[in-house]
Amino acid sequence: VQIVGLEEKSSEFVCRSTFDHPYPTTKIMWIPDTKGAHPDLLATSGDYLRIWRVSDAETRLECRLNNNKNSDFCAPLTSFDWNEVDPNLLGTSSIDTTCTVWGLETGQVLGRVNLVSGHVKTQLIAHDKEVYDISFSRAGGGRDMFASVGADGSVRMFDLRHMEHSTIIYEDPLHHPLLRLCWNKQDPNYLATMAMDSPEVVILDVRLPCTPVAKLSNHRAGVNGIAWAPHSSCHICTADDHQALIWDIQQMPRAIEDPILAYTAEGEINNVQWASTQPDWIAICYNNCLEILRV
Repeated sequence: VQIVGLEEKSSEFVCRSTFDHPYPTTKIMWIPDTKGAHPDLLATSGDYLRIWRVSDAETRLECRLNNNKNSDFCAPLTSFDWNEVDPNLLGTSSIDTTCTVWGLETGQVLGRVNLVSGHVKTQLIAHDKEVYDISFSRAGGGRDMFASVGADGSVRMFDLRHMEHSTIIYEDPLHHPLLRLCWNKQDPNYLATMAMDSPEVVILDVRLPCTPVAKLSNHRAGVNGIAWAPHSSCHICTADDHQALIWDIQQMPRAIEDPILAYTAEGEINNVQWASTQPDWIAICYNNCLEILRV
């Protein structure tokens, strides 16, 4: 894993540090800490959920979290999400059909004792098959609601205060696996999802379950990534084969036929992120390249 910084004078990326990860990462995420109240923590998922502490001198593993109480081994994790309202909460999704919500404890520095530890707050069977993504919603205070998608082709919504049941928001009509979901950053009624190998992004309204309010279907190939604008409820970026597309969905429920901006990369884009603190920047990854686009 490389930690990369932008040198503003030269407009070049430089690698600030690297660290070895025992298994390919399925997701990497910085702690969502806009006020700077927490240390620079980084989480990765793969074989386990790991929390790393990043400093100029080194990147150090703080804790390795295993949700299997009976074994040193846990089923591979497909994704995770870090709660923005309560950074002591993380949720993971796994191929063993479960989602796990973790509670983190941040202790004081005593010698070389690790600063961060974690415990399972709740673990539930979320889907009938593998769970591929999990994401916390900003609804209801932003702490307790989350949704997941998986190989059974459904989007399911959960509330940590009422774990005995879930709500199915949407099911893919052909039961194709759903790979990603992403909540609108400004309006928690909307979320986007995509099916495996599908050239469409489906926009859902939780107030109108089971029927998409819009489909973004002008992609040339299967969609690989979705990112909502951090500062606007009606803009979303999607990535497919070689293109990053930005859509304006203001006219929902009327059909949205064309994106308002398009960027063509030199390879298949496999990841896209819209910077939360710099909303005119979007990062994409393709081949072995990372690019930042100015919108």
